[in-house]
Amino acid sequence: MNSDAPVFCLMGPTASGKTALACELYDTGRFELISVDSALVYRGMDIGTAKPTADELAGYPHHLIDILAPEQVYSAADFVADTVDLIQNIHARGKIPLLVGGTMLYFRSLLQGMAQGLPASDPEVRAAIEAEAAVLGWSEIHRQLAVVDPRAAERFAPNDRQRLSRALEVYRLTGHAISDLHDQQTFQPWPFRFNLFALMPERAWLHQRIELRLQQMWQQGFLEEVQRLKSNPSLHAELPSMRSVGYRQAWEYLELAAPTAADHRQMQDKALFATRQLAKRQYTWLRSLREQHEIDILDAMNASQMLLRV
Repeated sequence: MNSDAPVFCLMGPTASGKTALACELYDTGRFELISVDSALVYRGMDIGTAKPTADELAGYPHHLIDILAPEQVYSAADFVADTVDLIQNIHARGKIPLLVGGTMLYFRSLLQGMAQGLPASDPEVRAAIEAEAAVLGWSEIHRQLAVVDPRAAERFAPNDRQRLSRALEVYRLTGHAISDLHDQQTFQPWPFRFNLFALMPERAWLHQRIELRLQQMWQQGFLEEVQRLKSNPSLHAELPSMRSVGYRQAWEYLELAAPTAADHRQMQDKALFATRQLAKRQYTWLRSLREQHEIDILDAMNASQMLLRV
């Protein structure tokens, strides 16, 4: 494969305007869109993820949207494997892959190359760990991890459920600590040329956008969407899908026996705070990525023209 084959990556915090810009670029006929979002992969999670509508997706198709049921787990390794296949196929069709989204872990996992030596996630082992945690508590899972992998237990807090689960899963699958396997990892660079761009708007403006978007979500029936999901017996609050920002706060509210109007307001305030915290983490990830990779920061007023000149 041509090592100069381009891949465009459009990153940024939630509500920064990435999707609108990607659709504008799609209209040029040069690009195919790949979603980089850990929540958009799930079917039935539409309003709370600001997922493009069916009509919008018909006009602007995105790969890696609506590919899984919300009870399934989708790891960064799954994303990398799927995305590399898509990139190769898009290049074969004579188009440029445009990766757009805000899940910075996915971007980092792709940019650093494929790590060798870690096992794929095993749904049965992961389910067994989560069942233990439901009975014994995550502090017990943290204690078990401390016995077999003290370094990982020191890095991960007892409430860091996803990382605790993954670390203990790796040990149960391989008999080796994930910390030791990380030490032994090698990385295979991809035969692509990544062009990295980011939208990083001023924080006050972004916070206003986030608040407006959440208000629209509640009006569109976000709480009712979570109620429908909660009625699915295959789903529970500890799944990665249901721990997504907004969904977690709505699920907790729906667990209340007799919620009041004050509880409802508090739920909305918690969702707003969590979304703003997500944006803050995304800014932090972007700053970290800029220490290792050249990223062009786009001016929102002429972003498409800047991208098309590359």
